[in-house]
Amino acid sequence: MPNKALRILIADEQHFHRMLIERLFNQLDYYRVAPVQDLASMLTLVEYGCEPFDLVVVNAALAAGKLDLLGYFLNNRQVRHALIFDGQRAQLPLIPGSGQQRIEVSHAALPDLECIQMLMTIIDPSSQERYQRYAG
Repeated sequence: MPNKALRILIADEQHFHRMLIERLFNQLDYYRVAPVQDLASMLTLVEYGCEPFDLVVVNAALAAGKLDLLGYFLNNRQVRHALIFDGQRAQLPLIPGSGQQRIEVSHAALPDLECIQMLMTIIDPSSQERYQRYAG
């Protein structure tokens, strides 16, 4: 059973992308999702939030040289885990998920259901058994 208290933030300029990613989380029974469309909104929610985000999913292009996303998430106590997608376009190094890292960089244009499932097994260990049933 998923932990319904997990806080998830999605940051992407494209409304369609935010909707698609949010629906992937909804399919996995995560509904505490906040979508934002620009870097300023993401930074405001992260910095002034009353509690940390369990996961921030952000399009690398959103920072567009204005912010070092890797450095920002590594040193931020308000973000427990981060997925930076479309990293190839932003020329970010690929950081495959090892289960030990707080940050994952994906070169995929958008995260898919499999990517989100794998990520959530790290963030929400109670979901691991359920995802294994999907695969088996």
